[in-house]
Amino acid sequence: MVQFAYVIAGSEATGGAGLQVDLKTFQQLGVYGIGTITCIVSFDPKNGWGHRFVPVDPQVIADQFEAATASQDLDTVKVGMLGTPATIDVVAKALASQPWRNVVVDPVLICKGQEPGAALDTDTALKEKVLPLATVVTPNNFEARALSGLASLETIDDLAEAGRLILARGPKAVVVKGGIDFPGPDAIDVLVQASPAGGQPTVQVFSAPKIGQERVSGAGCTFAAAITAELAKGSTLPDAVQVAKDLVTRGIQHRVPGHTPFTTVWQGA
Repeated sequence: MVQFAYVIAGSEATGGAGLQVDLKTFQQLGVYGIGTITCIVSFDPKNGWGHRFVPVDPQVIADQFEAATASQDLDTVKVGMLGTPATIDVVAKALASQPWRNVVVDPVLICKGQEPGAALDTDTALKEKVLPLATVVTPNNFEARALSGLASLETIDDLAEAGRLILARGPKAVVVKGGIDFPGPDAIDVLVQASPAGGQPTVQVFSAPKIGQERVSGAGCTFAAAITAELAKGSTLPDAVQVAKDLVTRGIQHRVPGHTPFTTVWQGA
């Protein structure tokens, strides 16, 4: 039986991040991917590979959602880069229009192609309208600090506390990614899940040795997409996080070089 996963995210023209990565990850894990594009990001090779950001018209996003959800019975969705408050409004309304078994939110807070004021408005709208709909949120170190209000995340206890604070915004679970900014030789991710009985949240730590000290494009997108694919297949959240951790680790080990100043994760590894 074919399993489906749906993604609502931005397009990134080099194929190293965004919806392109999500669909490749779904395919690698044996899940049929369907996608809706929220914005188009094109790096500018003539200007230091900076971001060029173009939002998709909200009605076009709504039209894509209508077509995607009419084509299949979709119950598992990943939400990636949204980019503007208008986009967040239309996506939040679309998500609320039907029930979902799994909503994975990869909270891309700031695009370098946005003005600071617009980015702040987008962050606020994301926190208020999208995070409460999430089954699981997957912030990186910077995003976790922004969402939790903590100044730094330097210990496993810090990552867990950030997860607990983000839980208060409404999601059922949070995976806080320590990433390359986390001190020490290991890449640490911490899963914090709300207790169904109303007790203290549970905390689970995932660890693997760091591979170099350079950022690799697409790691966060691949991680969240892998969780999405595994949840679509019926995995538990801890098992889905472990599969995602292993997939990203292999993808970084076999990363793809290019003419860009960064390498990218290879989902096919």
